Amino acid sequence: MTLIPEIKPQQSIELLKELHILTRDGKLNQDTRRKLKQVYHLYQFIEPLLTEVMQEQADPVLVDHGAGKSYLGFILYDLFLKQQATGRVMGIETRGELVEKSRALAQRLGFGRMDFLHLSVEDAITTEQLPAQVDIVTALHACNTATDDAIRFGLEKRAQFMVLVPCCQAEVAEVLRKHKSESFGLTPLAEIWRHPLHTREFGSQITNVLRCLQLEAHGYQVTVTELVGWEHSMKNELIIARYKNSPRRNAQERLEQILSSLNLADLRSRFIY
Repeated sequence: MTLIPEIKPQQSIELLKELHILTRDGKLNQDTRRKLKQVYHLYQFIEPLLTEVMQEQADPVLVDHGAGKSYLGFILYDLFLKQQATGRVMGIETRGELVEKSRALAQRLGFGRMDFLHLSVEDAITTEQLPAQVDIVTALHACNTATDDAIRFGLEKRAQFMVLVPCCQAEVAEVLRKHKSESFGLTPLAEIWRHPLHTREFGSQITNVLRCLQLEAHGYQVTVTELVGWEHSMKNELIIARYKNSPRRNAQERLEQILSSLNLADLRSRFIY
């Protein structure tokens, strides 16, 4: 096969076809070229974290939480861990058929240090199939509360890093909508989410603000940036959290104040524990 300049020499062509980055005849079109660019951009954020934990841990573990088809886990293994003597990727997914497909693909590709577990959120925290502590937790386009599940898992497992790309955050918007009339009597800020479109967009924004405060309250240093250009995807916020064992002093207090001010007390148990 003729080499395509955009593809790194060590990459598995079969994997890129499975992920629909390459067409079945091994070519890139405009859409797949854009997808490949996004893959490399995300990898640039995670590769330094993998390098760091490889230097500190004999056999580091990355857990892809809510893995779906394990798109991210396969890419990270192919681009980085395949070249290393140690290091594991473990995908957690509640849909058994996707777990089986991922297991079959890993076996076919010879990716021997990839594991896929069919587990609920609660079971993922308590199972003996996972180590008591993991090094990196990722969640790519984890819909609605699945990002919160990944954060909870990362906190319980004392992850050194969390890399999160949230998606479809509807829960906070639903609570804002539920208490909208009451909120108008509490604060003029309720005008921010008076219109349905604003409810949805503001709900999404404030969800990630609350997540960042939650992570900071647990001792993480948080960076928020764009994953790719907005022209590629509106689900574009990338949250990277590094454990520093130094809780931001007023983070939980701020979180509590926001929940109270915006009439979001229904969600207290999700963000504060």
